[in-house]
Amino acid sequence: MLALEHVSFRYPQHTVLTDVSFVLQPGEFVAFGGRNGSGKTTVTRLLMGLETPASGRVLFGGKDVTNVPAGRRSHYLGYVFQQPERQMFRPTVYEEVAFGPERQGIGGSLLRERVEAALAACRLTHLRDQYPQALARNEKQRVAIASAIAMETHYLILDEPTSGQDGGDRDMLIAILEELRTKGIGILFVTHDMDIIAAHCQRAIVLGGGQIVFDGTPERLFTAEPELEDWGLARPLSVELGLQLPGRPYCPQMRDFTKYMLEGVQTE
Repeated sequence: MLALEHVSFRYPQHTVLTDVSFVLQPGEFVAFGGRNGSGKTTVTRLLMGLETPASGRVLFGGKDVTNVPAGRRSHYLGYVFQQPERQMFRPTVYEEVAFGPERQGIGGSLLRERVEAALAACRLTHLRDQYPQALARNEKQRVAIASAIAMETHYLILDEPTSGQDGGDRDMLIAILEELRTKGIGILFVTHDMDIIAAHCQRAIVLGGGQIVFDGTPERLFTAEPELEDWGLARPLSVELGLQLPGRPYCPQMRDFTKYMLEGVQTE
């Protein structure tokens, strides 16, 4: 498991987080939401070791890793930045994905197997010889994910990965993450995309005022929490429409709303 335990973080003139605790389990697909400035990115940086809490602990596998440097945490935590090109510096996609395992002392056929498998999992095999900085944003994100897979990461943290993407690119990314989740990799998905939270995430954590204000299922978040707007969130259209139907079914996607609507028509 990966966890924050009673973590607080502050800058000299500003407190960002106060007594934040949560646990991420292997194979969970968890959305992380809240208004801009609520501390979401700070939490991801604390998990990765890019910041150090003022108090509290970061745990991995039950061990205190609060003071373990980011380079060592990258052996089990993968991080995809909002601008993934910032973490790329090698001349080809293949070499970029191979960098982490090489630093672990892996070479030869094992290195090739890891890199080839990571490229295939992220739909990048055809781009193996391309210059990473010249790729489209969604392709750069997949390179960053492949780099983490090649390191045999336990958890993957993504910061607003679908912003600015079209539907096809978004669907491909989600499909890749779903496959990784089924293999036991935990996903922490920082997002403002309510449709993704409703349709794909098993759990949602919401930050507000530097604290966790919600931790539960997307269904409970979108159907039973009156403070959505106060937290900078909104119900997806499919959920809103579903709540207007008899019985108020939860409809995480438009196809669910259509199904319930047609069933209602057929019974009339």
